[in-house]
Amino acid sequence: MHPSEVLFQGTRKPVSIPACDHYAGSEKLMHKSIALQQELGPVFDITLDCEDGASAGNEKAHAEMVAALVNSDANQFNRIGARVHDLTHPHFEKDVSIICKGAARRLAYLAVPKAESVDEVARAIDIINRHAKKAGREDLPVHVLIESHGALADVFSIAALPQVECLSFGIMDFVSAHYGAVPGNAMRSPGQFTHPLVVRAKLEISAACHAYGKVPSHNVTTDIKEPATVANDAARAAAEFAYTRMWSIHPDQIKPILKALSPRSSEVSEAASILTEAQAAQWGPIQHNGRLHDRASYRYYWTILQRAKANGMPIPESAGSLL
Repeated sequence: MHPSEVLFQGTRKPVSIPACDHYAGSEKLMHKSIALQQELGPVFDITLDCEDGASAGNEKAHAEMVAALVNSDANQFNRIGARVHDLTHPHFEKDVSIICKGAARRLAYLAVPKAESVDEVARAIDIINRHAKKAGREDLPVHVLIESHGALADVFSIAALPQVECLSFGIMDFVSAHYGAVPGNAMRSPGQFTHPLVVRAKLEISAACHAYGKVPSHNVTTDIKEPATVANDAARAAAEFAYTRMWSIHPDQIKPILKALSPRSSEVSEAASILTEAQAAQWGPIQHNGRLHDRASYRYYWTILQRAKANGMPIPESAGSLL
């Protein structure tokens, strides 16, 4: 049996996707992002933005461009998704229809913004499924932005929806929804990691994701001139809030995010050694360097290998069969 079958019997295997989600809104930036992905490989996702990226009155043409890019030869790894308008927007279903009709089979996911409740997310998924099915795609992954009081209140129910694979924190909309009661400096560091209401939101999103094997994606760092800032934000998001993915809004943010959210090389080597021994023992308990390990710790180390692979890290040859 494959390790994923042995270690996750009776439970949903956790989602494994790249640690960086790079947003691109204009055609020029989309092409640049895709070229960078071709250079670095599928170690980061690209989200082509139909919400903030499309100018008013140009929504249809923008969605058609997105569909064409996703379905083009330039999409070498099928790790390009798209953010559509929110459910209440007149162009939501038009976005979904155009993108699914033109590129459903090669689309990595659709991102749904500004949801107010689990019922809204469920309705959005129903519409997505209707159009995706027409184009021959079943169970298209959906990413949901948590940026309102209502979505945060329903965050565990949203994470439980089978088709949802990632929840992203929309910090700027969330802070703005408090109408000045939360100061603007809570949208950036260090305030974003210390203000109690923002901290609570980040923890709720992360906890909901991990409860259902989904991926929590941390909010943007708006400082695009200092790579050290995004690196520090990503490191804190991972170490203090258990986020395993983060938005990028500038190409210079991609590598610092990947480095901060990747496991250490020593941990990858340890995981490979432990799991190789465990496989030889038919996944029974083992001793490794004087410590007992069983399936509980095997699940942890198998996830380490999955994250390393998704982020493009070197994997020891001994662990090849495990993945």
